[in-house]
Amino acid sequence: MATRRSWAEPWKIKMVEPLRMTTRAEREAAIAEAGFNTFLLPSRLVYIDLLTDSGTSAMSDRQWAGLMLGDEAYAGSDNFYHLEAMVRKYYGYKHLIPTHQGRGAEHLLSTICIRPGQYVPGNMYFTTTKAHQERVGGKFVDVIIDEAHDSTSDHPFKGNCDLAKLEKLIERVGANNIAYLSLEGTVNMAGGQPCSLANIRETCALCHRYGIKVFLDATRAVENAYFIKLREPGQAGKTIAQILREICDCTDGCTMSAKKDSLVNIGGFLAVNDDKIAEAARNLCVLFEGLHTYGGLAGRDMEAMAVGIEESVQYDHMHARIGQVEYLGRKLIEGGVPIVRPIGGHGVFIDAGKFLPHLPRDRFPAQALAAALYVDSGVRAMERGAVSAGRDKETGAHLFPKLELVRLTIPRRVYTQAHMDVTAESVIELFQHHRKIAGLRFTYEPEFLRFFQARFEPVGGQSILND
Repeated sequence: MATRRSWAEPWKIKMVEPLRMTTRAEREAAIAEAGFNTFLLPSRLVYIDLLTDSGTSAMSDRQWAGLMLGDEAYAGSDNFYHLEAMVRKYYGYKHLIPTHQGRGAEHLLSTICIRPGQYVPGNMYFTTTKAHQERVGGKFVDVIIDEAHDSTSDHPFKGNCDLAKLEKLIERVGANNIAYLSLEGTVNMAGGQPCSLANIRETCALCHRYGIKVFLDATRAVENAYFIKLREPGQAGKTIAQILREICDCTDGCTMSAKKDSLVNIGGFLAVNDDKIAEAARNLCVLFEGLHTYGGLAGRDMEAMAVGIEESVQYDHMHARIGQVEYLGRKLIEGGVPIVRPIGGHGVFIDAGKFLPHLPRDRFPAQALAAALYVDSGVRAMERGAVSAGRDKETGAHLFPKLELVRLTIPRRVYTQAHMDVTAESVIELFQHHRKIAGLRFTYEPEFLRFFQARFEPVGGQSILND
């Protein structure tokens, strides 16, 4: 009789980095000094760091060995050609322009492809992507399916584009007024939710029928491919690498933050099929990033990225990576904690609005919960709600997205299941005493991407977590 068997990580530990557990008093002082913004905490005072999965992965022995193969020639590094070969093999695009990280690729693409006043539809906004689009005069329009805005929906592909919304936009503004469609794999702001391969094909076919290009945010496209294999009928027999190529082959190019799927601490790239866009991108790359064969990266970084791309599409790696996220998510569900469902790819997203129903939206419940979690246990998470959404460009009013979330983001190959247990216990304990958590108000608000550097203070007291 078959029984469910436990699984273990497909790697063993050969080096450790000691962690320091702080006292409650130290954490209260630290979060106050940081203006109740977890981004402003020094990492030495963080016990379990779930702020982001960007650049925080543990590299493999092969990646570390690759660092020693760094060809640090200014022009034409061997590592660039290795990286180019891996991008062509697994992502399929003709031209590669390396950048210092995904943000650099977003800057190049937005500058080249968006004219002031043009619209950029996409399956929910992402903070830096939208900021670059708006900086050059673009107008982002959300065309994701409605289920993506409902944390309780169990739709398996909440990252899907709504074709009716997209076609309505095209009819309203005209295809010539649409710069391109921005398609994100495993949509971050929706809770790490994937797109189906069928929807990607249909979306790209619709755009191409109107002469509109589609650019993929491939940052977590490998995770998206894993979910397609797991959830989409007819896809189980394919490898992750095969599905990834099918996703990319539908699109005209991609931006990539290699600090996620590709398992490196720094790096990214823009990859396109269009010769003219590639030529313009190389030109701008020289101006803003560096020569087009290094793009702001050392040769050793490109080598580690090339190796990481190959490792990222291995089934055992991705099964364990997503499995750890699912493990934490199920712990929280069992504890009654409201989270985005189904459990997403790169993290577990707590529905802070439901977690803290006593706090109005203008008291920023997600920001407050992230600060309280740090005080309680030394776990660092981040806000994904109104603070991240920013303000309306015309009215100056706060934007309040339907989802007010705290993201518990799991770095790849870094933490054990015991770390997930500690995290879950802290979140559940806070949920059971949620009325002790105070709301926040701004004391400093920067102009761009305010969630990175903003500062706050508790409303009605000095403490974020009142005993």
